[in-house]
Amino acid sequence: MLYIVIALSFILSLILTPMVKKFAVRIGALDYPNARKVHQYVMPRMGGLAIFISFVIGFLVFLPQTYTLWPILLGAIIITATGMLDDLYQLTARGKLTLQLLAAGVTVIGGVQLEFITLPFIDERVEFGYWAIPITIIWIVAITNAINLLDGLDGLAAGVSAIALFTISMLAVMMGNPLLALIGFLLFGSTVGFLAYNFHPAKIFMGDTGALFLGYMISVISIMGLFKNATIFSLIVPIIILGVPILDTVFAIIRRMVQKKPISAPDKFHIHHCLIRLGLTHRQTVMLIYLMSAMFSLAAILFTRATMWGSTAILIALIILVELIVEITGLISKNYRPLLNLISKVTV
Repeated sequence: MLYIVIALSFILSLILTPMVKKFAVRIGALDYPNARKVHQYVMPRMGGLAIFISFVIGFLVFLPQTYTLWPILLGAIIITATGMLDDLYQLTARGKLTLQLLAAGVTVIGGVQLEFITLPFIDERVEFGYWAIPITIIWIVAITNAINLLDGLDGLAAGVSAIALFTISMLAVMMGNPLLALIGFLLFGSTVGFLAYNFHPAKIFMGDTGALFLGYMISVISIMGLFKNATIFSLIVPIIILGVPILDTVFAIIRRMVQKKPISAPDKFHIHHCLIRLGLTHRQTVMLIYLMSAMFSLAAILFTRATMWGSTAILIALIILVELIVEITGLISKNYRPLLNLISKVTV
């Protein structure tokens, strides 16, 4: 069954993406190069519409039409419409945030909520009560924007999202949650199908249409499955899976606060920009970030299978790894650029 789900969504996305490309060109949903962007040519965007449509078809064919799923689909429609409007008209940051809050609010009111956590070691349950609503909304909006901020190179956001979706889906299978697995694999197949046209050199960009949709869906299904019997440690699992976009977003917020710029202000200091400046090619940068995402995903799977103390050890190791990545990147950029350039040439 899962193989059929992946295959159908993949094929649908492969067929739909060229159609969406023509549609984007016709309505003027185009991405023009500028000083902040890496690409040098005018590119059609709104490619995420193909991911969304293939998912919706799979949703109607494979998923049970239950009351609990319809608010999720309604939220997905709102967030996709938000991305389409932004791809066409460049919405203001406030306008985008308002519509994101609306999509998250609809989903939360429909029953997708983080209602409690269980403290480790003492097994004491802490109920969030009315705080469950704002906490869940913040999580959805934060992850949605984290994926959106990562969408700066050909295939980057789509590939990282596919890795996260595959990991969440496999964890759902391990936990005996077939509904979550179906949703995750539908999204995975749709994203990989689109990635065939989006990997460098890209023929179409997913735009905010795709980045916001994928970020929204990843945030929602992580709540549906990984937070089900929420302990503090299970809350960490989706954060580990999404380690790359979350770290990139946190660093971007800190950077803009230090520079006294609006948090929504764009710049060219995201992780992919920094790696390119260090000497890596476009494709090498994307593949390196894929590898980092896969490492975080593997750590998340090990995290769920380990004992409490084992999970603690993995978490500490990840924290040390993140610190080493930050320090080594800074060291290389200052002192070892010729060495990195040599490595880059050897690995072309």
